[in-house]
Amino acid sequence: MSEVRITRREALRTGAGLVSMAGAASSLAGPAAKRAGDLTIGMATNDFRGHTNARLARELAAEGVHTVQLFLTQTDSNYWRYNGRNDVSDLKEGRCREIADSYRSAGVSIHSIGVYTNLIHPDEAERKANLAYFEAMMQVGAHMKVNVFITEAGHYYDATKPAPPVEHHFQEEVWKQMVATGRELAAMAERYDATVLFEPFHRHFFASAKRTRLFLEEIGSRRIRALLDPANLLEVNDVAEMFDQLGPWLDCLHAKDRKLHVDRGVPAGQGDLDYATFVALAAERTPHAPLILEYVGAENYRQALAHLRHIIRKST
Repeated sequence: MSEVRITRREALRTGAGLVSMAGAASSLAGPAAKRAGDLTIGMATNDFRGHTNARLARELAAEGVHTVQLFLTQTDSNYWRYNGRNDVSDLKEGRCREIADSYRSAGVSIHSIGVYTNLIHPDEAERKANLAYFEAMMQVGAHMKVNVFITEAGHYYDATKPAPPVEHHFQEEVWKQMVATGRELAAMAERYDATVLFEPFHRHFFASAKRTRLFLEEIGSRRIRALLDPANLLEVNDVAEMFDQLGPWLDCLHAKDRKLHVDRGVPAGQGDLDYATFVALAAERTPHAPLILEYVGAENYRQALAHLRHIIRKST
């Protein structure tokens, strides 16, 4: 996909941007920093593909991690497909309860379930199928007594056709289409007493914190909110800008990292994200939102966990 052409750090040229930066810096030493120790640290399960749910729950609990964002990627529940869908019809109520109990019996709560299907596909039949899959995942969540679901808008390109003058994600009709889809999802979430958190990423539909905020305002539903992964917006927003734009909608945070001008994310502490500012603003603005470690698996999660805990300790 083509890179998003957004002028870097536009907001820093304005007084408002400078105020945001000053606010972020002051929070490192202010009262909010004293609350950083109360932040909840969780783990995304998607890269623990060699574990059963029960084994993963026991291991994380032993490491002092008592919250997960559940992706169905474990050896005894291998269903999740990024930016697509899968048949989950055999996840009946009893099986769902067994999976959830694997965590809860170990003292680990399930904050949310990862869906991440493609909601901006240009083919209406595909979009409807993906929405049906989303509803199936809400049914799985209801059986597990989990009512928060995580997704991106999805991403689409057709390698058999020339690149369009305006990338698919930024076409006017795609915005309108995605708003309509978002409203369908809000109605679905209302039926299931659920909440859907959209995650922005600088090369997809939700390409900045502001664009995500504008979408959430247009949807106007308490059921459609946001997850912030600062590493996803590192190229286009400073961390303070992200919280300024999205703060009232944030119910979850991803804790990974990214090097500037590099596409691939990396574990926490291995990139250019200012984690001290991130943690301080999380404590000040969204203390209810767990920090979910992502892009880590069995081999490297302890290093990322240690980095995040070290930053939190320094902030208290």
